[in-house]
Amino acid sequence: MVADKAVDSTKEDNKKADILSSTRTVVKEALEKLGYPDEVFELLKDPIRMITVRIPVRMDDGSIKVFTGYRAQHNDAVGPTKGGIRFHPNVTETEVKALSIWMSLKAGIVDLPYGGGKGGIVCDPREMSFRELEGLSRGYVRAISQIVGPNKDIPAPDVFTNSQIMAWMMDEYSRIDEFNSPGFITGKPIVLGGSHGRESATAKGVTICINEAAKKKGMDIKDARIVVQGFGNAGSFLAKFLHDLGAKIVGISDAYGALHDPDGLDIDYLLDRRDSFGTVTKLFNTTITNEQLLELDCDILVPAAVENQITVNNAHDIKASIVVEAANGPTTMEATKILTEREILLVPDVMASSGGVTVSYFEWVQNNQGYYWTEEEIDKKLHEIMIKSFNQIYNTAKTRRVDMRLAAYMVGVRKMAEASRFRGWV
Repeated sequence: MVADKAVDSTKEDNKKADILSSTRTVVKEALEKLGYPDEVFELLKDPIRMITVRIPVRMDDGSIKVFTGYRAQHNDAVGPTKGGIRFHPNVTETEVKALSIWMSLKAGIVDLPYGGGKGGIVCDPREMSFRELEGLSRGYVRAISQIVGPNKDIPAPDVFTNSQIMAWMMDEYSRIDEFNSPGFITGKPIVLGGSHGRESATAKGVTICINEAAKKKGMDIKDARIVVQGFGNAGSFLAKFLHDLGAKIVGISDAYGALHDPDGLDIDYLLDRRDSFGTVTKLFNTTITNEQLLELDCDILVPAAVENQITVNNAHDIKASIVVEAANGPTTMEATKILTEREILLVPDVMASSGGVTVSYFEWVQNNQGYYWTEEEIDKKLHEIMIKSFNQIYNTAKTRRVDMRLAAYMVGVRKMAEASRFRGWV
């Protein structure tokens, strides 16, 4: 059993190392396409600042458990860094580094005054009590308090963290700062300065991208057959939004399997039946595998689960004409080339999932000015930014004759490269 866990851990570490390596490769190619010298890549290939912290927490049984946490600040040439904090047993320093680079790219793509940041704590929140999670959340803020703040680095929710955890973190930072600081963190409850639309922002952003991609392919979203891999927070919101637009959701999946109905699934029924972790397939006898789901006959495929789902092994078998990445890194570099050669329109993760950071920016702006917008205003602003960014990437791909991923990286990296140059860093 111990040996099996060690093998699984090594595989997980290798996956994350591959993600960091492939991210650097595309960043380097994007900078070369834009004509920047090698020293710009040397600056941007790693976070400008990386901190590892140890967090002692008194557990419910009276013992003290010490947790390891990380915070990466990729590049702050444009402005304060911004990015989520995840609580997960498989968090690694390598993963946090890669995700901070992605956050910089997302901020550049939607033209926000941010660099990328990311944080994580090695823990399993599913095995911790409410009180233990509060102690861990407050301890993390105390450990990183000197390098974060409303004008330094602004955290947000991520995997297995939520508005309650953000509220504890904001309260702890406000105690340390001796000043109410709602702008220190985003993803807070509405009553503590949170923004309308934040919880569903990522899924709304993906939905906007799907709609724009369908237009480019001359496809009516109302007639589209869509497969959504993943039924967690992003995937379930996404399936609901698309269903409400009239699309036919012919497949969904969770960690235990997938459901398929060529006539369309009853999304409202599935949402009512799923548990708090997004699991619903265990209630059904007739399921298919996640691998089979990806190869279903459909118009649009949305990987909204985990990384490395579309690879060189199955890219030739994808039947969708549009693939929109709602998850982080679901398509490998080799698979990206295959899909592009097959003229499948691939909307990359750094573009598709940037709705979350966009509405986080709106929350930060509202906190700073002390004036709050309605949900309708938030939706209008989000649509404007996402549509403008999508078209910029699509046009860059066409004029530069590159795939959509490289085009997104070119758009995303330009702002921080220019800011670093003007500051005299390179």
